[in-house]
Amino acid sequence: MHLGAFSISLAVKDIHASRQFYEHLGFSVFAGDIERNYLIMKNGNALVGLFQGMFEKNILTFNPGWDESANPLAEFEDVRTIQKDLKEKGISFMSEADEAGTGPASFVIMDPDGNAILVDQHV
Repeated sequence: MHLGAFSISLAVKDIHASRQFYEHLGFSVFAGDIERNYLIMKNGNALVGLFQGMFEKNILTFNPGWDESANPLAEFEDVRTIQKDLKEKGISFMSEADEAGTGPASFVIMDPDGNAILVDQHV
């Protein structure tokens, strides 16, 4: 199973302070809108999303169909296929993708320690 590009989405208290901190670590703004309280920071293949006031806890994020630069992949495992495989393995879902749909979709699962994992397909 290939989940796609990985990033961590951080629930931050002050997006300006967080941006500055991650810039000191060598990250630069890759995407997002600071006026809308979110930025995606990139350092090589590492991606960190900064989100102020959007969710309470940090989220592990995977993007099927994208590489680490948000370029579409010619071939990838569709989010609905990944969801089906996980259901067959007994994984519980917090939210699910419409199995009859196509294109963009997402689902959320929790690991045994309560960490949210978002699988979010944009293509």
